[in-house]
Amino acid sequence: MVMMEFVTNLDNLINEFLLNIGIYGPILGCFCILIESILPILPLFVFITINFLVFGSIVGFIISWIFTVLGCLMSFFLFRKIIKNWFDNKTKDKKQLNKVMHTINKVKLEQLTAIIAVPFTPAFLVNIAAGLSKMSFKKFFIALCIGKIFLVLFWGFVGTSLLQSLTHPIALLKVVILVLLAFIVSKIINKKFELD
Repeated sequence: MVMMEFVTNLDNLINEFLLNIGIYGPILGCFCILIESILPILPLFVFITINFLVFGSIVGFIISWIFTVLGCLMSFFLFRKIIKNWFDNKTKDKKQLNKVMHTINKVKLEQLTAIIAVPFTPAFLVNIAAGLSKMSFKKFFIALCIGKIFLVLFWGFVGTSLLQSLTHPIALLKVVILVLLAFIVSKIINKKFELD
């Protein structure tokens, strides 16, 4: 109960601070969106909501989507180009971990898109897993571009915190609908371009 109150107060404090610093709020928000994809210490939904409030639905969506995708790509390439070889060498004898990586390698485009589209999925974990796996960049990039559309739309229009969303059935229903849409769109694209 105390932890829940602390998180709610922190959420309100961040919202108040960003709304009071004017145009620097969204600029800081965009920078924080990039950082959040690598270090999961910042509340992504706050920055997306602020962008929607300050720039409006269309520009706010475009800015949030671009920076969310860029942040995830930075994280992906950090792990793919810098850490992957070291990781492969250190884990080649670890059967359990290799099984997990094999499962990640075989994830279908529509499954990955649905995972990315869920607002409560930790983006940094998906980026790390994709970067360390043998998943093709093309598959990751397409899933990312589609999935983040629905994630940004959810946070932008619902504009609620994780705690509020979990207590409002309508918000949860919107999550399910957006994830289903992301899954269907990626299924169609996968069928057309045969990415798996």
